[in-house]
Amino acid sequence: MPVSARLVNEARRAAGGLPRQFWWLWTSTLVNRLGGFVVTFLALYLTVDRGYSASYGGLVAGLFGLGSAIAAVGGGVLTDRLGRRPTLLVAQLSTAAFTAVLGFADGQVAIAAVAFLVGLASNASRPAVSAMIADLVPAADRVRAYSLNYWAVNIGFGASAAVAGLIATHGYLTLFLLDALTTLLCAVLVFVKVPETMAKAEAEAAEEPAEAAVGLGAVFRDGAFMAVVGVNLLLALVFQQGPTTLAMDMGRHGISTAEYGLVASLNGVLIVLLQLPLTRLMEGRNRTALLVASALLIGWGFGLTAVAGTSAALYALSVAVWTVGEIISAPTMMGLVAELSPARARGRYQGVYSLSWSLAAFLGPAAGGLLLQYAGSWALWGSCAAGGTLAAGAFVAIGRRRPAPDAAPDADRAAEPAAATA
Repeated sequence: MPVSARLVNEARRAAGGLPRQFWWLWTSTLVNRLGGFVVTFLALYLTVDRGYSASYGGLVAGLFGLGSAIAAVGGGVLTDRLGRRPTLLVAQLSTAAFTAVLGFADGQVAIAAVAFLVGLASNASRPAVSAMIADLVPAADRVRAYSLNYWAVNIGFGASAAVAGLIATHGYLTLFLLDALTTLLCAVLVFVKVPETMAKAEAEAAEEPAEAAVGLGAVFRDGAFMAVVGVNLLLALVFQQGPTTLAMDMGRHGISTAEYGLVASLNGVLIVLLQLPLTRLMEGRNRTALLVASALLIGWGFGLTAVAGTSAALYALSVAVWTVGEIISAPTMMGLVAELSPARARGRYQGVYSLSWSLAAFLGPAAGGLLLQYAGSWALWGSCAAGGTLAAGAFVAIGRRRPAPDAAPDADRAAEPAAATA
């Protein structure tokens, strides 16, 4: 069988048997990420195009992250109270509006304020999307569904990053307006094709114990869930070194900007190529084993950076190792969070889980930069290896306390062709 035919067949097998509504949600995610220009180029826009200082650029990035952290929890609460679809539509429409305004904003205070609002609006949609997937997709297929959604995010991000530089040559305002337009198109697609899924969650909630967690305070008091969130925060702190301190370390070792670009792009390329095949391999595997393996791959993948020195090839090898860990970890963790979440509080649980990523995006770069500056490369990357090892041990402990059955979809159903997206 030709390679192209084998790839198509693999895609059909990995994507088969999922509800049509899921594919419309998947398509909206792809459309949204295809226009995700602003976050990628915000720092360059502020420091190069507008001439602001690096410290101001860092402040704006921090405010964007603060807005994202607030939205993670607030969006989760709204998802459960107002519904998934209304929350998603309001978040997307607000993101489109604020992104367009950011392109016209002038003055440091105005830009910083609007950047905060963009972070607030854009991240509010994440709990709603995650809750919708859990509502639409049976438990046995959720890891596969989250994996496919993660694949769409990375396809869109990779494509947008590749063309954004060319678009920016015509002016950064074009980037802001195109980003706003794709977000608006995403909202239109959701409005026309994606139904509200709260009824499915309410039907499941009717079968749950009456004391199931509902309030936000109850989420934070859920020890088993917060243990998972804590471990994810640790791994996310390690993972955040990829887009920040990795570039600094490579620069200190004389790696050129062109070589860094190639090494950094390897992450997205591998996710696009390997997400579906690895998803198929993950089916039927023990979840604890997958989480342990992903934690070790992420931690020790970053740890390998310590020995890279002046070799771009070794840096690329380290990126390849932790990228495989990322591919395994992301959908498996999302599936676990969905399982731990009572149906009536899925938005809140997904929001608190998303909060761990927002906190890591805020704390990780600062902590990594301090370690690199004052303790050196070995301390930084050794800490990453230690963090991955600690997370792996924590997953073992969590797995012993809460054994989970292998959630593998029926083989025949998984082999069905994917539902059409049109």
